[in-house]
Amino acid sequence: MPRSFRVPHTLVLLFGMMVLALVATWLLPQGEFQTVVNDAGREVVVPGTYAVLADARTLMPWELLTVVPRALADAQDIIFFVLIVGGAIRVLRATGTIDAMLGAVLRRVGHKPGLLIAVGMGVFAAGSATLGVAEEYIPLTLVLIALCVAMRMDTVTAIGIMVCGYGIGYGVAALNPFTLLVAQRVAELPPASGLGFRLAIFLPFLAIGVHHVWAYARKVQADPAASLVHDIDAAQHAPTELPAGLDGRHKLVVLLTLGTLGLMVYGIAVPKWYVLELSAMFLGLALFAGLVGGLGADGTARRFAEGAAELAGTALLIGFARSIALILEDGLVLHTIVNALAAPLQLVGAEVAAIGMLLIQTLINFFIPSGSGQAYVTMPLMAPIGDLVGVTRQTAVLAFQFGDGFANMIVPTNPVLMGILGIAGIPYDRWLRFVLPLMLKLLVAGSVTLVIAVMINLQ
Repeated sequence: MPRSFRVPHTLVLLFGMMVLALVATWLLPQGEFQTVVNDAGREVVVPGTYAVLADARTLMPWELLTVVPRALADAQDIIFFVLIVGGAIRVLRATGTIDAMLGAVLRRVGHKPGLLIAVGMGVFAAGSATLGVAEEYIPLTLVLIALCVAMRMDTVTAIGIMVCGYGIGYGVAALNPFTLLVAQRVAELPPASGLGFRLAIFLPFLAIGVHHVWAYARKVQADPAASLVHDIDAAQHAPTELPAGLDGRHKLVVLLTLGTLGLMVYGIAVPKWYVLELSAMFLGLALFAGLVGGLGADGTARRFAEGAAELAGTALLIGFARSIALILEDGLVLHTIVNALAAPLQLVGAEVAAIGMLLIQTLINFFIPSGSGQAYVTMPLMAPIGDLVGVTRQTAVLAFQFGDGFANMIVPTNPVLMGILGIAGIPYDRWLRFVLPLMLKLLVAGSVTLVIAVMINLQ
């Protein structure tokens, strides 16, 4: 019997892309654009200045190995930032604050179906949009299912609240350190720039998700046979106890976290803090949250190390992804590829080009579910393409966010999604029937938003 096809590990895919990049340096003409430094101090390509270079440099195969440590060193500030943020979030999880806070919210709204859906999705979206949390929600899967079943809704509704909430949060993230800040770093944008625009679109996109989940839930309440999993025994669950509410320690940790986010916004806006200062801020959050949360010095250190270790794979993905661009840069074909991709986009206009970027990012997320890794693969191409076709780099980053975030709800290569579906007992094909219409709605809304961003020249 033939074995079923499995998507290779992301590192395998990225190394394959490195090989293709090396081959491209042998086959494509070497060339470059002239560049200038704009008023914002950012180096941008000048349209119409692409020229083929006479002196060609040939990269050797062994440079596939030497480029990886170079790329890790080149992206070290982001890599260490990601590791520190991962350690801080693990400390917050260990204090029990995340579970307690979400449990307190669910307990408050758990008797009103519409409120549970709206507030629940809002909380999950806010957590993902600011701290970039996702897998931290997994322990609440059975609790959310129990609440929904008690109100004559089903398992799909519960998972819709969680997964659609966090997917939308990633898509319109305000401060997400793992996707937004990384993409802006690659695109040479100030961290968290464009915050006002992203805050303005947060509620409209969340409303689309809430309406979709609530409309489905009402159908199930009216007719249990309308549930997409009414015939799936694994998707029927027994009642589960809610987590305990917030105690004094938890409340102090919540205040510390909110204070850190507020300080982050201030630091980015006024003294223009960057990755160094933001890393120090999250390190301080981990230290004080651990001590206030009762972990002690040793417990805080252990949990912080565990959290950083959990993101070691992400750090490697960033390095391998950066290697692709370095190979293209060393081989002097990055601008050649940009020129070839930009030429047809210049014919259709900036608005259509921005939508094309969204579709490309959505497709790539199937193969590179890591948002940080995807940013390092695509933004070195999308940023200069935007310069050529009239799409600002802020809009290009927004297209990346939409493609990466919304696709998290649907791609089977997303381990968080598949883990939640496994716990809930929902077959992937049934989930697809529920979430695919929402995905299409969000892509349409995202396309309209990108057109608006182009029209207002979003910076």
